[in-house]
Amino acid sequence: MQPFPAHRLSVAPMMECTDRFARYLLRLISRHCLLYTEMVPAAAIAHGKHAQFLPFHQAEHPLAVQFGGNAGDELAACARWAQRYGYDEVNLNIGCPSDRVKSGRFGACLMAEPERVALMVRAMRSAVDLPVTVKTRIGIDDMDDYADLRNFVDRVAESGCRHFIVHARKAWLQGLSPKQNRDVPPLCYDSVYRLKQELPELEIVINGGIASIDEAEEHLRYVDGVMLGRAAYHTPWILAEADRRLFGDLESAPDRMTVYQAYLEFVDAELRDGTALSAMSRHVLGLFQGVPGARRFRRHISENAHRRGAGLGVLEDAAAALQL
Repeated sequence: MQPFPAHRLSVAPMMECTDRFARYLLRLISRHCLLYTEMVPAAAIAHGKHAQFLPFHQAEHPLAVQFGGNAGDELAACARWAQRYGYDEVNLNIGCPSDRVKSGRFGACLMAEPERVALMVRAMRSAVDLPVTVKTRIGIDDMDDYADLRNFVDRVAESGCRHFIVHARKAWLQGLSPKQNRDVPPLCYDSVYRLKQELPELEIVINGGIASIDEAEEHLRYVDGVMLGRAAYHTPWILAEADRRLFGDLESAPDRMTVYQAYLEFVDAELRDGTALSAMSRHVLGLFQGVPGARRFRRHISENAHRRGAGLGVLEDAAAALQL
């Protein structure tokens, strides 16, 4: 049995990255870390598109779905759909700074409306038995004092939310792109540590700029969990030691080529169902980072996976470039 909760290490929801194909690959590497979907717009589910956004492979558990929205009734309906599909957690996005999200009045801009967020969380919690969690920033624009963060968390916690994932950067809603908001605002891990110290009854997970299991272990001295982002997607093999080091699972770490072959079996089945190779092949580009031949491996896939009629042979031929 897993001795630690899945949120001890998780992989962040990332648009155009953590789709069901990427999640299947990540699960082959780590049996225990918590995976998240891309952000799902609540309005899309309200318009009946649950079959487009919510299906997943049962091997992906433990798995959380993240929704973005600003209406309690819509989000409650989303939560009910998530429960029907069998997700392990429902997460509310209060951290995305994109213009599209801001114009829809959800994401990071809602940090300025903690009472509204509390009502949304309460509606979701009333609709399902699943844990309802919130992912947020340490602040937005000029609302970046620790007191602002503490007030937001206090108000939302009053709705019954016990689990917060905090990206340790504030978001600038004017003047910075979403990509810049991942890198330009300075990291302030101490604010997240302080939140856990002052509110020990809450589960606090830290996110932002964390690039290795070594760094994750250091953060776990101060918080309940660590969420990896781009590092886990672009260099997924960093998760190979996570089960042993963070979850106490003494089963041997997987072999990289064994993981690749297992993913190819999954790809083969998806190809027979009509999925394009390019939708799945892009997720393996970083799998062999640091291995001799990895550059040729990536180049072969990038140059051939998008071609008409491309099949499993592209990935099999790419592996021949590796010197393992």
